[in-house]
Amino acid sequence: MRPIESHEVSVEGLRLHYLEAGEGPPVLFLHGWPTSAQLWRHVLPRVGRTHRAIALDLPGFGRSDKPLDQRYSFGFFERTIDAFLRQLELDRVGLVVHDLGGPAGLYWAINHVDKVRELAILNTLCFPEMSWAVKAFVLATFIPGVRSYLSSPRGVAQAIRFGVVNKERITADVARIYSEPFEDGDARKALLKAGQGLSPRRFRELGEGLSKLEGIPVQLLYGERDRILPDVAKTMARLKMILPHAKLASIADCGHFLQEDRPDEVADVLADFFADGN
Repeated sequence: MRPIESHEVSVEGLRLHYLEAGEGPPVLFLHGWPTSAQLWRHVLPRVGRTHRAIALDLPGFGRSDKPLDQRYSFGFFERTIDAFLRQLELDRVGLVVHDLGGPAGLYWAINHVDKVRELAILNTLCFPEMSWAVKAFVLATFIPGVRSYLSSPRGVAQAIRFGVVNKERITADVARIYSEPFEDGDARKALLKAGQGLSPRRFRELGEGLSKLEGIPVQLLYGERDRILPDVAKTMARLKMILPHAKLASIADCGHFLQEDRPDEVADVLADFFADGN
């Protein structure tokens, strides 16, 4: 196993934190709401045996800056991801996305196809047709009282527990990994903004642009018992229709945060996918 190192870099006036392990062709891992690069801590050492595995704290999350004067839009995440890779002098990367990191990373990918070497897509959303669960979540981020709980350390910890099947894995220490970055009020406001900024119009653009990725090796992987994105199986089937060459795998008795629920299986699938020399 390769050790994980922690780094910070300044990108377009933002301090971005990231974790990395290993050497070789770079692979960028993007997390979602309300997690951080730490979501990939069990995966990075395995992929790091053959690759330089890099997990970014997206702005608004983890130890990265959490600006309040910024809309957390598709364009903002696209610019940030691209500038981050330029700062690290990475021309082409493998890309792994999950949850909010899915639309953010895939939007970057369809606009920079020449920079994507391989792609792995885990439980996420990437089409304009939203499930009732996603609509309810976005609405909740605007409701006084409810939004305060959602963005609180207690609410963040509860979201992680809700998103796994094997709840014994989410100990107090694990929950604290994700709740600690949101102990102050401004950080909580940024977390809510990050859940509100992706526009339906750009989701349509994303869905229509996914076919641009047909020449790239793709791994689809999802936890079958996802209560946060209950339509994930349909999403993956739709992606498989658009990208018929993609490999498709699922993990039973596994929820939305599959990296916490079944970390060994996730690490095995991703390590094998990238080590295959796709």
